[in-house]
Amino acid sequence: MQVILLEDVSNLGYKDDIVTVKNGYGRNYLIPQKKAVIASESAKKVLAENLRQRAHKLEKIKGDAQTIAAKLEGISLTIGAKTSSTGTIFGSVTNIQIADELSKKGFEIERKKIFIKDPVKEVGSYKAAIKLHKDISVEISFEVISE
Repeated sequence: MQVILLEDVSNLGYKDDIVTVKNGYGRNYLIPQKKAVIASESAKKVLAENLRQRAHKLEKIKGDAQTIAAKLEGISLTIGAKTSSTGTIFGSVTNIQIADELSKKGFEIERKKIFIKDPVKEVGSYKAAIKLHKDISVEISFEVISE
């Protein structure tokens, strides 16, 4: 089944992409949640017209993402966490804490755009990826210290 995505869906595609999914996933999750519509011929024509009209707006959004990525290039964050005597964190450091630290430095980035590869459960240095646009992502480093 082919569907047109109405919003970004992680591990599937970005808004306005035409993707092929299994029938159950499309009919039982994507379409009822208003994340996608069936890719009929008329829906594809409407999508093409909308993309043509929004082309210059999308270029501006991509340009803004590139400027933010350039500013984030050299950023290094320090995140404090409560730890045990062995250096193990009570809980873990998530994208929420990284988003809070970035907002303290003046960058308003949604937590859904921040991806940490492995769970952060110990004190040390780590890296997180920030996907600002479907073509633009930047990797920042952060250090977890004991409070």
